[in-house]
Amino acid sequence: MSEKDIIRLQTPLAVEDIEPLRTGDVVRFSGVLYTARDAAHARMKEAIENGEPLPFDPEGQVVYFTGPTPARPGHVLGPAGPTTASRMDPYSPLLIERGLRGMIGKGLRSEEVIKSMREHGCVYFGAVEGTAALLAARVKEAELVAYEDLGTEAIRRLVVEDFPVVVVNDLYGGDLYREGKERWRRSVR
Repeated sequence: MSEKDIIRLQTPLAVEDIEPLRTGDVVRFSGVLYTARDAAHARMKEAIENGEPLPFDPEGQVVYFTGPTPARPGHVLGPAGPTTASRMDPYSPLLIERGLRGMIGKGLRSEEVIKSMREHGCVYFGAVEGTAALLAARVKEAELVAYEDLGTEAIRRLVVEDFPVVVVNDLYGGDLYREGKERWRRSVR
């Protein structure tokens, strides 16, 4: 893949930014990403159900499913690899309905989440597991936003530069995991 094949996006995102994306596209994010894992998602769901404000406005934002380790001296963040996204499936539609434009994780998403993404304009991106230290090196600033008592699972606001991801689920029903399995099946016949 050449440098000209990489799509560079600046967050926050508008629907127009993600409409051209297709499964398999390589994207590099610059701007703000928010971290949140299961426990933080459960608290945000509770806040929504109770009519309370969320720790950040999801409109146009991208959430990275990660629980970074503490930063070593001289670093803004410890290793921050992707978490299995299906663990956020019970909560994701609530944020997508509120304007979330992107999610970063690993693994398949449920049909309910995929439907919500198509309906409201959100794309699911995959980050490569096993590259936690390399991904953390793309983080230029990290700030605790909410739920400090959750430790590594607290919500953080990250400022990233050229953060590498690949489009897994686009707005048109594309699914990189399913497409990859089908290509593999065809190749071994």
